[in-house]
Amino acid sequence: MTQKISIDPLDSKQTGLYIWVMRATGAKSDARDRILETAERLFYAEGVRSVGIDRIIAEAEVAKMTLYNHFASKDELILAVLKYREAEVDEFFRSAIERGVAAGKDRLQAFFAALKKWFDSPGFRGCSFINAAVELADPKHPASQFATEHKCRFRGMLEEIVAETVGRKVAPLTAAISLLVEGAIVTAVMEGSSKSADVARDAALELVAKSKRTKRTKRK
Repeated sequence: MTQKISIDPLDSKQTGLYIWVMRATGAKSDARDRILETAERLFYAEGVRSVGIDRIIAEAEVAKMTLYNHFASKDELILAVLKYREAEVDEFFRSAIERGVAAGKDRLQAFFAALKKWFDSPGFRGCSFINAAVELADPKHPASQFATEHKCRFRGMLEEIVAETVGRKVAPLTAAISLLVEGAIVTAVMEGSSKSADVARDAALELVAKSKRTKRTKRK
């Protein structure tokens, strides 16, 4: 049985999510867009516990009732921002990988080129989903659960990319490459450099090459 998660009123809990994101798409009101974009900017730049709901309202230039009309609680806003972020993450990697393939890279190389581009983006402060899960410090929080689900979906995308290079049955290989990617993200934040994307790429490509050699040996 799934335990019901209590949702705290907006004014009683100063938690949140910060994310790096481009403009949202879809049929949403201007006020809702402003709230999400403002929450994204402030949370990502300053931390989820440092930014209060009143500041989001003020900088989004909306009335408190307007925010309540769109988001019944602060926790609901956090979850909405994570969903907003995931759509942008998917689009960023999809388009960046397509451009990389068009430039002559295979999809795995194009993925790591996109990863490095993200690390080099202005104001980069790591993965929004990792950050949210760590700062919320509650695996049962709806946003934490969504962050975990996002990582599973992201790993699934990576598995499809790896499978194109080495064929099926790539779960162990994908798990290793996924750890390289997650480690590169954290290292990029800690060191303030995108070099970890290159290190992760080289290690991933070596793992792929080793997998191919092993498969050829087994066929002989």
